[in-house]
Formats: sequence, structure tokens, C-alpha cells
Amino acid sequence: MPGGRALLGTARPLIVPDAEGPLTHKRVRDLWWERGAVSIAAYRAFVDATGHVTLAEQFGWSFVFHTHLPGGAAGTEGIDGLEWWRKINGASWARPFGPDVTDIDETLPATHIAWDDARAYAAWMGGRLPKEAEWEHAARGGLGDVRYPWGDDDPDDTTFLPCNIWQGHFPMQDTGADGFAGPAPVLALAPNGYGLHHMVGNVWEWTAEPFRLRSQSRDARRRMAEAKGQKLLKGGSYLCHESYCHRYRIAARSGNTPDSTSGHTGFRVVYDRPPT
Repeated sequence: MPGGRALLGTARPLIVPDAEGPLTHKRVRDLWWERGAVSIAAYRAFVDATGHVTLAEQFGWSFVFHTHLPGGAAGTEGIDGLEWWRKINGASWARPFGPDVTDIDETLPATHIAWDDARAYAAWMGGRLPKEAEWEHAARGGLGDVRYPWGDDDPDDTTFLPCNIWQGHFPMQDTGADGFAGPAPVLALAPNGYGLHHMVGNVWEWTAEPFRLRSQSRDARRRMAEAKGQKLLKGGSYLCHESYCHRYRIAARSGNTPDSTSGHTGFRVVYDRPPT
């Protein structure tokens, strides 16, 4: 990815409390990027070589979206206010839908990955997690000030499906009109101008940075105090929809605690020099 004067943020924020704006500029270096998020197969190679045990495996459970449970959500524990997430014993990067689903496509992105799990893999590969300005520069694919990696046209539920997000009525039915009612293989769907797949949608991606709000307003300072210690995530996921999340835009951003693991959070690796 060629470096240069990178755009960061937007002059057209949709979720103002997330500090998507303003539109600013930063210098970024030439970088080498993985074309997609890290796959289950790639993460398995890392685990086999190092013996790494992820945080979800140490906890013994992780959060799985309710529609991915073959036996349904009955008898499982949820989250107050987010009942579609279920606490599933044995869910991990190797069993992303829980221990009862054993036939796993290992070209899917590795999920249920905590921030330190992502950093450990990146270091093993000789790379690192990207910074926010680097991530946005890569996601734009050379197009400049655009909302999405393909331009400004909004995806819909039926005819224009450039990214893997939710189609249908959230959170009960994903029609899978884009071909995927859940995560997609890391190199599925068309890449952007830099050859990168799924820079929005599919899975949230950890970055190297804390979740900070650029605004100095009283509300921003209050929210920053509440988000202390959180790490920045970019890109949205297959669970995003215009009616619910709408964070599948380049400038969209979110934060979560570094020990958080779930079935829609993964990562990709960037390199400061050509990987060997």
C-alpha cells in the first residue's frame, strides 16, 4: 500500500458520539498488508507452532450470535440489552459457533480473538496491528474522501451487495442475499483498489490504538472516561445493518475492552517491510 498524505475521519459523520469527524490528514508510510483478515487456518498454524492459548480458551467460553446456534438459544445465557449474544461454553477461534458445530470452513476469519491474541499472532508473523490512519488509508483503496471502499453508493438488502453485512430484519433473520448469513471467507467478495478484501463488513478488526474521541466536548470527555482502557475497532461486521449498527463505513469506529471476544471480531496484519 503506497504511503503519503492519508485522510482520517469524515466531514459527513453519521454517528457523532463516536467522533467519526472531523476530516483531517496524516502522513502514513508505505506498508504491506494481508489481503484479508487472518483466517482460521492461518491462526491454527500459529497455535500449532507456538502453543498459544487464546483468552476465550482460558475463560472457557465466548459470545456467539443466537442464529448460529444449531440447537437454538434456549438454556443459554445472554447479555442484558443484547440478548442476541449468547455465552457459549467451548466457543473459540477453532469452534466459532460453539462445540456442537465441528464442520468448520477454515477460510473463514478467525474470531473470538482478544486484542493480545491478535498482537501475538502479528508479532509471530513479523508484523503488527494497524493504526487508525493506516487502516482508513488502506480501506479507501486510493479513492480519496469516500464513505465506503467502493465509493459513496450505499449497500441495500437485495440488489447492491458489495460487502458482507446483515440483510433482512435484525436481529432475527439474515436473508444472506450476499451469499453469507454469517461470516464469509476472508477473500470472498471483490477487493478494493489496493486489493484488500472485506475492509468493511464481515468482521470487526482490532487496531493498535486505544479508543479515543477527538472531540473535547463535555459529552466526549464523559464517554472517554467510560471507555477508559478500550481498544479501537474498525470496519463493522456481518451483523451491521443501516437500521441497527451502520458502522460498515470507513470513518466508523468502535471501542471494546481488550479482553473482549465474540463471533464477529477478528483482525488483519500489516508489515513495515515486505514479509518473508
